[in-house]
Amino acid sequence: MHPIIFSKMDFSQSNLFGYIEDLQELTIIERPIRRSLKTPEEIERLTVDEELSDIERAVYLLSSGQDIQGTSVVANLPVLMRQNPAETLRRVLPKIREVLHVAGVEMQLTAAVSFLTVLQEESVSIHTYSHSFLHIILQHLEHRDAAGVSNAWLETLLAVIEALPKETIRHEILNPLVSKAQLSQTLQSRLVSCKIMGKLANKFETHIIKREILPLVKSLCQDVEYEVRACMCRQLEHIAQGIGTELTKTVVLPELVELARDEGSSVRLAAFETLVNLLDMFDADDRSQTVLPLVKSFCEKSFKADESILLSLSFHLGKLCNGLYGIFTPEQHLRFLEFYKKLSTLGLQQENGHNDNQLQLQTLEQEKKYILVRKNCAYNFPAMIVFVDPKNFHLELYSVFFCLCHDPEVPVRYTMALSFYEVAKLLNSGVYTIHKELVTLLQDESLEVLDALVGHLPEILELMTNGGENNGSESKAGILMLLSIPDLIPALTTAEQRAATSLKWRTHEKLLQKYACLPHIISSDQIYYRFLHRMLTIILTNNVLPVQKAAARTLCVYLRYNRKQEQRHEVIQKLIEQLGQGKSYWNRLRFLDTCEFIMELFSKSFFCKYFFLPVLELTHDPVANVRMKLCYLLPKVKSTLKIPTDKHLLQQLELCIRKLLCQEKDKDVLTIVKRTVLELDRMEISVDAFQKRFYENDLLDQEKERQEHLLLEMEQLEKEKQQNEGRSTNVNDKIFENKRRDSKTSSVLAKSITLSVPGSSSGTSAGSKEDKKSKLVRSQSFSTQALHAKYSNIDKCPNKSSATGYTSSVSGIGKSSMLSYSDDSFRTHSTGNSGNAAFLSSSSSRNLYNSADQKNNGNKESQSRKMSM
Repeated sequence: MHPIIFSKMDFSQSNLFGYIEDLQELTIIERPIRRSLKTPEEIERLTVDEELSDIERAVYLLSSGQDIQGTSVVANLPVLMRQNPAETLRRVLPKIREVLHVAGVEMQLTAAVSFLTVLQEESVSIHTYSHSFLHIILQHLEHRDAAGVSNAWLETLLAVIEALPKETIRHEILNPLVSKAQLSQTLQSRLVSCKIMGKLANKFETHIIKREILPLVKSLCQDVEYEVRACMCRQLEHIAQGIGTELTKTVVLPELVELARDEGSSVRLAAFETLVNLLDMFDADDRSQTVLPLVKSFCEKSFKADESILLSLSFHLGKLCNGLYGIFTPEQHLRFLEFYKKLSTLGLQQENGHNDNQLQLQTLEQEKKYILVRKNCAYNFPAMIVFVDPKNFHLELYSVFFCLCHDPEVPVRYTMALSFYEVAKLLNSGVYTIHKELVTLLQDESLEVLDALVGHLPEILELMTNGGENNGSESKAGILMLLSIPDLIPALTTAEQRAATSLKWRTHEKLLQKYACLPHIISSDQIYYRFLHRMLTIILTNNVLPVQKAAARTLCVYLRYNRKQEQRHEVIQKLIEQLGQGKSYWNRLRFLDTCEFIMELFSKSFFCKYFFLPVLELTHDPVANVRMKLCYLLPKVKSTLKIPTDKHLLQQLELCIRKLLCQEKDKDVLTIVKRTVLELDRMEISVDAFQKRFYENDLLDQEKERQEHLLLEMEQLEKEKQQNEGRSTNVNDKIFENKRRDSKTSSVLAKSITLSVPGSSSGTSAGSKEDKKSKLVRSQSFSTQALHAKYSNIDKCPNKSSATGYTSSVSGIGKSSMLSYSDDSFRTHSTGNSGNAAFLSSSSSRNLYNSADQKNNGNKESQSRKMSM
């Protein structure tokens, strides 16, 4: 026995008193909870008479209620204005004005929002609004809480200025603004004046701005406080847009040049950003003589004395380079490009010279700043491609692109993933050069990067495979990308698996939705073996409903574009057996979701042929939720029918509904059934012929059906091509064997044919063509019958009938397509007379082909008799 040692517990006297104090603190924590309980007197004081009207209750609460009740009344002001604006303005608004003088921060913020809501809803005219609300807004602009309350009232005022007439603005706002902008006023008052002036510049004519506003602007640009100068500097952009190009050149630009040399770093930063935003308003001379020297000085100081401008410079560099592109000399062009390259790797490698020790001892703040700089470089990368010309991308910028895509920090790679589509569009025919980076970002360890890339993944893959927007699929770039697809497919599957194992199901859902584009990118076999079965697994095993639905829809898209009938039938069989007839009711619910997607993507005849009766089987499901979901789906199911082709299916539908009405015991399901019956009675079923009411839907459905038949015909042509290629290898052997026959016999036959039947050479050739055609059709029918044993258990529904109407509707497509698509093995099996009908239909078709063969054989026998005669 070993003694138990309490290493962490110390029951000495000093520590014991510490434990007692901790227990006392716990008891103190409970006391405010007990004190917060309201006494009967407090409850009575908070109680309001229920018979009071809304206006009277608001006045009462504002007069004698507590702060929280007054705040509630202020928040409810827009509702009162909608219900009774006259009484609200006469009785409630004066009380709000009185309360706001002593109100707390919460009520002030609520009042600012409510006043703005009343303006936006236009509950009263703008004249009434300015008379009643404007004075209250102006009174609270200089609230002691400058960061919160004052800014909230200022935002409300700036929104009100947009709607006020000029005369009201001039008398109520502009005239008092002259005194508020003086140096004798408080700092907060001058800051508010700066922001108001930027808003007023677009409300008046140029001569009024020049006479009354510009003098105030100049004085505020030269204010003693750097905060005022920086604030006014940022408003110069709005003022320049109001006064036009000429006054901007003569008034605003000199002020910006002076502010760009200010001693305050925040003022210089504001001047730089304003210069960049106003580049379009300056002519070439101003850009080359004034703006460019300032920008060069900013770039030189950013690494040395003034690092505060480095972030802003990296963010605006793309816009700056393209704005000054026309005045750059080749040397300046190269210098700015090298400056961008330097910023894109800032913090990743040591600089040469005297900064080595400084970079080795980087602080955490510097590292964060360098990460933001590289992130800004990633943001500006598309603009830099335009700057160097996409033709020079591989030579000038590919190394930067590679470094940014492999950056160690997630925000940088995330930004590159966001801009990847823009880069691909700009490169156009040279897009094949970045396919390795696409694979790298798809395999990124961060799901944020993957989520950013997946947003435009279909467009990116389309550009990759087509070699750009203006090139065909047979271009050099497209061929190179197709060669790199073996690297792309594992990257796509890895990305999906990583998203599936994470907790970020929205990223997984988004990924599955975007993967629906793959049939246009890769082959049908690659999708079948690498993606289609994975989608079915997700539907069966995933626990997130949106992810399951996204996988179901993508699976239906893959099934829609699959080019092999055998694979399609296998998937259909699995959907019916593993979902529609699955043991878990959750799988059966997902089967109904899948059927809804099939009705959206496939033709009506396709759904009726494979899924109509399996869906109706779920009316006998033991789980009420499944029956309920089916009832919601029945109107869509009925809309897939065509009369008279699907008359037997309509009878099955009506029989199932009758059983639900008679046998349903669940009250909720029965209510939905009755509602569904009324909706089904109002529905009109389309017929085989065109009708005006269903013209667009019928056209769309026929187009889907035509595409489905086209896939089948393409599959048949590929099989015939493969057979012909196999036969061509034996042609030489057959010719050699024919030559070895008795030449004498062949010459006698030839003479007898030419002598006895004149002109029969063309007849025999035509007969041989018909004979080959009939043999081809019979071989196709035999090949389809050979598949019966393998797929005879797709649909195991009782009381099913053969879909003979479908074969009649597609009889005009052609024999090969009709026979391959109307395979009885994939129809629902029937019992009784319907089964005999199906058997007779197939046997009668065989008899037709046999009779045709007998006729051809009869013609041959008659020809041989003539030759013997």
